[in-house]
Amino acid sequence: MRLRKTILLVAVAGMMAGCTSTGGVRQPSAPETVAPEKALVLPPPGGPSIVSVVERKRGNGVEQTISLFTSSSVPGQNSLKVQFFGASGANPGVGNAGFSKIYESGIAREVARSAPGVPMATSATFLQNAYGPFGYASGRSRAGDTCVYAWQQIRSSTAANTQARNFGMIQLRLRLCDARASERQLLGIVYGYTVTGTFDGEVWNPYGNPPHADLALGRTGAPIYPDEGGYRASPMPIGYEPAPAIVTRPRAAVRSASTAQPAQGVAPVPAPIGPRVPLPGEAPQTSARPAAAVAPIEQSVRAIGVTVPSPDCIGDAAMTAACRR
Repeated sequence: MRLRKTILLVAVAGMMAGCTSTGGVRQPSAPETVAPEKALVLPPPGGPSIVSVVERKRGNGVEQTISLFTSSSVPGQNSLKVQFFGASGANPGVGNAGFSKIYESGIAREVARSAPGVPMATSATFLQNAYGPFGYASGRSRAGDTCVYAWQQIRSSTAANTQARNFGMIQLRLRLCDARASERQLLGIVYGYTVTGTFDGEVWNPYGNPPHADLALGRTGAPIYPDEGGYRASPMPIGYEPAPAIVTRPRAAVRSASTAQPAQGVAPVPAPIGPRVPLPGEAPQTSARPAAAVAPIEQSVRAIGVTVPSPDCIGDAAMTAACRR
């Protein structure tokens, strides 16, 4: 009897719960495509264009995979991946993204997967852009394509974190392969991209405290020159589209006055090929040369020729005198 009552109560509770629900359809949190202008990181002007942006929201931030224009025979898509790590609970109902520091072994695996079949070498040179230091690896495929894989972590210093502020962090990965660009041209994209995403609240500022002004400002003995020819190093070029070659054509030779110029807008008449066919009633022309043109040639032949004496004129003085006459 008690079992029946329990089953009836459960059934009634289920029916009441079904009546109170709205029955609406909702989509669970999943990666979604957003407009290119909503990308959290933008390539520099003149750099590779954005093809698509796939965004995944996390409980403690957001991730984006920004696909870039690709012109290469190396398998894979040029992309710019960015992760924003902030406070837990930023997006309720979504799991947090696991944070992992950048280790040499992990980066080596990422580099190997970024460009299959391309021998990549990690650069040991210390480099930094406007957001701080970064690392990269580069290589060249058998077909001559250049590939670059760069990584960067934007985070304030440990001293700034002790002040209960500047806890946010941004991690970036850039994969670029191009058939026409050099390593330095591809590296210019790392110097030129712009991080447009921000965190809510000063506590999660990933850049730390603003830097102090240059100590050379206002100080004697520290001249500052314009950008052209100054002591500061020139910035990296932005973009890697090769400039079009300037083709100079020599000026056309001046035609002689005797050459007839065709009227403007009228196509020139092509020169005749082969012998000329006479018109009806016209005397046919022979290929024989005129006598006036042949005479000088015959005279020159006579002048150059040598007279050979007859055998009868050799050996007898009388006959020789007769032959001379």
